[in-house]
Amino acid sequence: MKKTLAFAALTLVSAAAFAHAKLQTSMPANGTSVSPAPTELRLQYNEPVEVAMSTVKITGPGDAAVATDKIAADPSDDKTLVQPLPRLAAGDYRVQWTTMGHDGHHTKGEIRFTVK
Repeated sequence: MKKTLAFAALTLVSAAAFAHAKLQTSMPANGTSVSPAPTELRLQYNEPVEVAMSTVKITGPGDAAVATDKIAADPSDDKTLVQPLPRLAAGDYRVQWTTMGHDGHHTKGEIRFTVK
């Protein structure tokens, strides 16, 4: 019985150690239409992320690159990145993000939203 409990505990600890930063929510949310245009993009992960190892690439209508300032950490939540946005015109937007969790593993993904 003790061996079984010890093995179960070790398995749980190992699984936690190998977890990667996964996007939990975004504002705007993936697949949504928004009006007015957002002034910032917020990406919230399941664990703290390294802002210095995080990037966001945004393309807008006609696949035009959207110029942005540097991404920043939310000062009240080390699991959330904040990307200030310029004035966005109506159209479809694609956000490609990469980040690194404290475990040192990089993750990436994308979200899409539409500005009405």
